Amino acid sequence: MSEKRKIELEYLLKTSVKVFENLIFTPSGLAEWFADDVNVKDDIYNFQWDGSNESARLTNKKLGSFIRWQWIHDEEEGLDTYFEIQYSVDPLTKALVLSIVDFADEEDYDEIKMLWESAVQELKRVLGA
Repeated sequence: MSEKRKIELEYLLKTSVKVFENLIFTPSGLAEWFADDVNVKDDIYNFQWDGSNESARLTNKKLGSFIRWQWIHDEEEGLDTYFEIQYSVDPLTKALVLSIVDFADEEDYDEIKMLWESAVQELKRVLGA
């Protein structure tokens, strides 16, 4: 079992919480920016990208705060890893502060970070931000 390194990214978005939550709490919203397609059965999300599938279990969520999943393959390996989308509204600027937490193997760290950067750019495009 390999040790995974934590990735923490933060972005400011000009959008409302309601619009943002639709894009992270619904399969159709996630399919607009995070994956090509998203299907949910019970608490298992199946994310599809360019013909590949990855499944993740929804482990926790709280409206107005965050949503967290664990990749099934990490769960099966007994890893205590997850990927999480946290958000809050900056009281001064009223901008939405988006924080992403993920874990990656050392050799995949830069690639996973770039995938998140690309996903957030797509999210900004969808939001018109």
